[in-house]
Amino acid sequence: MTQEAHTYTNQEIFRLLATIPDPEIPVITIEDLGVLRSVTREGDMVHVCITPTYSGCPAMKMIEQDIVSLLKEKGIEKVKVDMVYAPAWTTDWISDEAKEKLRRYGIAPPEKATADKSAITGKPKHLACPRCGSKNVEMISQFGSTACKALYKCLDCKEPFDYFKCI
Repeated sequence: MTQEAHTYTNQEIFRLLATIPDPEIPVITIEDLGVLRSVTREGDMVHVCITPTYSGCPAMKMIEQDIVSLLKEKGIEKVKVDMVYAPAWTTDWISDEAKEKLRRYGIAPPEKATADKSAITGKPKHLACPRCGSKNVEMISQFGSTACKALYKCLDCKEPFDYFKCI
């Protein structure tokens, strides 16, 4: 038996959606990532606001489909997903818990603040290898497995790893 949209609170719907994994990094959710912004209703229409990590992020269509699919499974038929571009998403929205999940998954999490000026100053980032913890690392490419990540190599354990870039 499914519930009608009006029997779920906005908070309950938000909690349901908060379980959706990021399509590119399945160990974190769209809430962990800071992409899921809000849930509101207008009559029996549920409006879900999400913010893309960057304007050309290919995962956003899949996230939208996952949102609609999950809510339909719960008996909520009328769903509108809105892309919200302001304020722009920032890696500061990634929860500390999600940063730890990234590290355990083998991705170096973004540094503490988006004030990353290494491209301007030429100073290297002080990253730690997510596998062995060594800070003896070098960047291989500005682009890793996705555009929001850079590819690094640990010079001690010799393992490559992605670094989630600060935005």
